[in-house]
Amino acid sequence: MIQRFGGHLAGMIMPNIGAFIAWGLITALFIPTGWLPNEDFAALVDPIIKTLLPILIGYTGGRMVHGQRGAVVGAVATMGVVVGSGIPMFLGAVIIGPLAAFILKLVDDFTAERIKAGFEMLVDNFTAGVVGGAMALAGVKAIGPVVGTVTDAAGDAVAWLVSHNLLPLASALIEPAKVLFLNNAINHGVLGPLGVAEAVQHGKSILFMLESNPGPGLGLLLAYLLFGPRSLRPSTPAAMIIHFLGGIHEIYFPYVLMKPRLILAVIAGGASGILVFIVTGAGLVATPSPGSIFAYLAVTPKGGWFGVIAGIVVATLVSFAVASALLGFGRGAKDEPEQGTPAETEPSPVANEA
Repeated sequence: MIQRFGGHLAGMIMPNIGAFIAWGLITALFIPTGWLPNEDFAALVDPIIKTLLPILIGYTGGRMVHGQRGAVVGAVATMGVVVGSGIPMFLGAVIIGPLAAFILKLVDDFTAERIKAGFEMLVDNFTAGVVGGAMALAGVKAIGPVVGTVTDAAGDAVAWLVSHNLLPLASALIEPAKVLFLNNAINHGVLGPLGVAEAVQHGKSILFMLESNPGPGLGLLLAYLLFGPRSLRPSTPAAMIIHFLGGIHEIYFPYVLMKPRLILAVIAGGASGILVFIVTGAGLVATPSPGSIFAYLAVTPKGGWFGVIAGIVVATLVSFAVASALLGFGRGAKDEPEQGTPAETEPSPVANEA
């Protein structure tokens, strides 16, 4: 069942990887802490991740279920969850896009034998509009608030683990929350404020490193490069550059969503990195933003290089080892793309336009 769920996620995300990479490049280059800060270009960042990418995923998911009509309705419905929440609604998109298309499919099956000749287009357009509009309203009032509640609960759980000195276990919550694009809520909403208070007292804090360690994501992408599906391997070098050097961790989240079992790899990598940070007494003086290796080194206190670098290296190696094993060290990777859904083998027109 998990494998089937992962296959559906792969079908929704794979055709849109190029859009994720485009967003990652724009973010890494032009945000205020990027390589080439530019206020005009940085204005693209929020609309792309909060609106365009979820709609692309909802569109593709709807298309998988009910063709072009399902794609249009899935995109309209996804707009509802986008408006209903202030965070990137990828979780909402993978739910409501296919669901809206499935409901439209049921409606089409019901009306197919009941439409009089000459009224087909009128009824088809009307039913698509009603289903899309209704699902968009449901997205605003239902899925958005639910995801907000999940975000708050994840933040409270992480804070509890931190307060009870169970830091390595925090990865079991942080990493799944990250791949659902709740990383900023966890880092800046919970860990950042706690870390600032600790840094004021002790001059550094390990809390700045729990979510922002680039090691787990790098290890995962390395495993994809060597052992992942052949259709994805060409995209991983760019993703690694954006992630590790640019500090945009969101770029590796789709790779986990495509194969949900790989969440175990980033959890193991994150936990092992935190353990090394604890053993070596590592800490940062501020939140590394964005979470690149350069930002990490820039906020490392004098004399703290060894612990910081060791934690990143160990997290990378552990994540790579676990992800490689979960990918079967490449066995069957050549055949895997051919077993996917039509959406995987036939690129989405909207994805191409992006």
